[in-house]
Amino acid sequence: MAKSYRVGPGTRAVNRVFLTMTRLGMGKGYRFILTVNGRKSGRPYSIPVDVMSAGGERWLVAAYGVSNWVRNARVAGEVGLSRGGRSENLRVVELDPEESVAVLRQYLREVPVTRAYFDVTLDSADEEFAAEAAGHPVFRLVPFA
Repeated sequence: MAKSYRVGPGTRAVNRVFLTMTRLGMGKGYRFILTVNGRKSGRPYSIPVDVMSAGGERWLVAAYGVSNWVRNARVAGEVGLSRGGRSENLRVVELDPEESVAVLRQYLREVPVTRAYFDVTLDSADEEFAAEAAGHPVFRLVPFA
């Protein structure tokens, strides 16, 4: 059974460290600051996220489940990403479960610290990964034309 993600004082402190490092362009190259407007308040909220890339495409994975940033992104349809002083606004398109399989596999390979929050392993069948997509949505990041 997958671990549940809880935001407490320790998580908030770690997120502040990662936010600062990412603003300075430090740390893992796949880490960015996601900014999305709140679905009710309209206020911008920022959180560090890991962006997967392959074949010229980029994706956001909800590694800790359907959290507020996921709900906000679904409503807003767009997010901001920044790192090291550069930023961009992008549309988000939620993938269907079958499309999510390859991205979720890549995520588990590249970001092993989050594996405890998933009910699949790298050896799991594609059908199991597709089922996992309900609890860990994947969004394609699409530049505005």
